[in-house]
Amino acid sequence: MISRTTIDKVFETALVEEVIGEFIQLRRSGSNLKGLSPFTDERTPSFMVSPAKQIWKDFSSGKGGNVVSFLMEHEHFTYPEAIRYLAKKYGIEIEETEQTAEDKERVNERESLFLINEFAKSFFQNTLHSTEEGKAIGLSYFKERGFTLETMQTFELGYSPEKWEAFTEKAIKKGYSVENLEKVGLTIVKNEKQFDRFRGRVIFPIKSMSGRTLGFGGRILSTTAKAAKYLNSPESIIYDKSKILYGLYTAKQSIAKEDNCYLVEGYTDVIQMYQRGITNVVSSSGTALTADQIRLISRLTKNVTLLFDGDDAGLRAAIRGVDIILEQGMNVQICTFPKGEDPDSFARNNSLEAIHEYFKENSKDFIAFKASLLAEDVRSNPIQRAEVIREVVESIAKIPDLIKQELYVQDTARTLDISEDVLFSTLAQINQANKRRSSRRAPEQPTMQLVEKEPETAQKVDAQQILERKILEILLLYGDKEETFEEVFEFYNEKGEKEEQKEKYTSKVYRKVYLDLQEDEIEFTNSLFKTLYEKIIEQYNQKEELRIQQFLQELSAEQTAVISDIMMEEERYVLHDWQRAEIYVKDKHMGIAQLVEETILSLRANLLNKKIAEMATALQKAELEEEVIQQQLSSIKDYLQLKTLLASSLDRVL
Repeated sequence: MISRTTIDKVFETALVEEVIGEFIQLRRSGSNLKGLSPFTDERTPSFMVSPAKQIWKDFSSGKGGNVVSFLMEHEHFTYPEAIRYLAKKYGIEIEETEQTAEDKERVNERESLFLINEFAKSFFQNTLHSTEEGKAIGLSYFKERGFTLETMQTFELGYSPEKWEAFTEKAIKKGYSVENLEKVGLTIVKNEKQFDRFRGRVIFPIKSMSGRTLGFGGRILSTTAKAAKYLNSPESIIYDKSKILYGLYTAKQSIAKEDNCYLVEGYTDVIQMYQRGITNVVSSSGTALTADQIRLISRLTKNVTLLFDGDDAGLRAAIRGVDIILEQGMNVQICTFPKGEDPDSFARNNSLEAIHEYFKENSKDFIAFKASLLAEDVRSNPIQRAEVIREVVESIAKIPDLIKQELYVQDTARTLDISEDVLFSTLAQINQANKRRSSRRAPEQPTMQLVEKEPETAQKVDAQQILERKILEILLLYGDKEETFEEVFEFYNEKGEKEEQKEKYTSKVYRKVYLDLQEDEIEFTNSLFKTLYEKIIEQYNQKEELRIQQFLQELSAEQTAVISDIMMEEERYVLHDWQRAEIYVKDKHMGIAQLVEETILSLRANLLNKKIAEMATALQKAELEEEVIQQQLSSIKDYLQLKTLLASSLDRVL
C-alpha cells in the first residue's frame, strides 16, 4: 500500500495542466486551457483545464476532476497506478506499507496482466544486455542497425532466448499463472505443452500513451526459420492494436510542440528517426490505419505527414488507405524518399539538418500528391483517366470541411486539366451515393402509419436542484470569506405597532449558510449534493478552510466530477433562463454577502411554493371535514404571508 505521505507529496507536486498536456494539445483560453475531448469524437474544443484550481472538466462527456481522476478516466488506471505514474514522472520516492494477503488478492485481472508485461519487459531487457546469447545475437543486431545504448534504453528493447520455455519457466517461478501468461500472449499452450511465443526474437515493447506496456513486437533473426518475420502479441483485455500507435509515448510531447506528426510503417523506422532527432514520429506497426489511431494523433495535432519509401507499387496501394485520415478532419501531407530508401535508412544516412530540409522541400498536400501520382500513367487512356479523377474526388468527399473541399476541387481541376464544374458535379453525385448507402445501412423502418402527434412538452427545470447546487458553489468558492450580513428583527413598540430593526454582523460565509439552513430545517433533496454539503461543512468546521486539492482526494469519482463541474462552470450562468424558472440567483460579480442572502432566500421561497402547492392539491383531492379544511386554509394563508415577506426581502414578486 502507498503511504499517505507519498500521496500528499504527489498531489502537491503534480500539475494538472502538465500531465494532461502530455495526452491532449492544450491552448490558452483566458486563465484556462482548452483542447479537444479525449472521451468523445468532437471537432470543437470542449475540454477545459484550470491551472489555478488544478482541476479539469470535459463538457462533452460530463467527466471532470483532478490530475489523478484524469489518469483513471483516460488511461483506465486504478488509483494506486495513477499515483505511481505521477510519482515516477516527478521523481517522488514511493513509501509503501506492507501488503496483506487480502490486499494482493484484490489485484484485478487487468493489473495482473500489466504486472506480467512489466516482468516480461525486464526479463527481455536483462537477457539482451546481461547474457551471452543476448549480447551475441540481439545486441549485435541492434548495433548493426546503428542503435545506441541510450536509444535501446529509451525504447526498452530486449531479446527473447531461443530456448522453448526460458521466459515461461522464469515467470512461473515468480508466481505468475500459466493462465494469465496465455491471456497476455507471452506463452502459447498446446495440449500439455507450453512454450514462449517470442523465442529467438529481438523484442520491441508496445506502450500506451502513458507508458504502460500493453504488448510486444518480436523480429526473428534466423534466416532459415520458417516463421513470420515480425510477430505481435495477440489482442487481450489490455491490448487492442487498432487503438495503439507504436512510439506515441515517446513522441506525444514533441508532436504537440511541433504541431505535426510523422507517420511511418515499422518499429525500426520510428526508432531510427527518433535517434536522429525527429522525435515526433509514430508507427501503425504494419497494420492498416484505423479511426481510433487517428483520433489519438488528433488530440495532439491536426497535421499528419506520411513518410513512404520510393517503391511505386507499394506507394499506390498505401495512399488508397489514407482517406480515413481525411475523414477525421486532419491535414495530410505525403513525403516520399528516393528509390531504395526508407525512413530507417534515410535517417541513418543523413544529418538532422538534411532530413529537415528534405521534408520541407518534398512534403506535398495529400490530394494534390494523389492526383499527380495516379494521373502519371493514364493521360493517354480516357477510361483510366476518368477512374483516377473519380478516385481523387472520392477522397475530397471524405473531408468534412466544405471550404477545404472547394479549394481542393479547384486545385485538382488545374492538376488534372479538367473543369471545376465537372468535379463539383461528381462530388455531388458521390455525396448523394454515400447518403443512400448510409440510409440503407440504417435499421429498417416499419410501414408508415398515420399517428396522432403527441404535444411536445418543455423539460421542466428543477429549481430546487439548481439552488442546492448554487449553495455548494458558494461554499466552494467563498466559504472561508468573512462577510457583513444584515439581520431583521421584528418587535412591537409602546403603541403596540409592529416595527423592524436591522442589525449588521460579520460571519464566515459557511457559518451563515449552515446556521440559516439549520434554522429553517432545510434538507437537500439531491442525495449526492447532500453528501457533498455535509462533507464541505465538516471540513470548514474542522479547519475553517477548504483546500480543494486535498478535499478532492477524499471524494469518490462521482463526487469529484460534481465538484469540478461546479467550479469550472461558474462563468456559464445564463441568468434570464433561470428567471423564467423563477430562480433568481445573481451572478458572481455581485457582493458575496448579497449572493449568499439571495440564494438562501430563493431556496426558502422555492420550498414555500412547493409546500403551498402540495397543500392546495390535497384540499382539492381529499374529502376533509370542514374544521380540517379551515386549518389547512389558515396554514396556506400563513405561508402566503411569509412568501410576501420573502418577496419584500428579495425585492421582487414571488
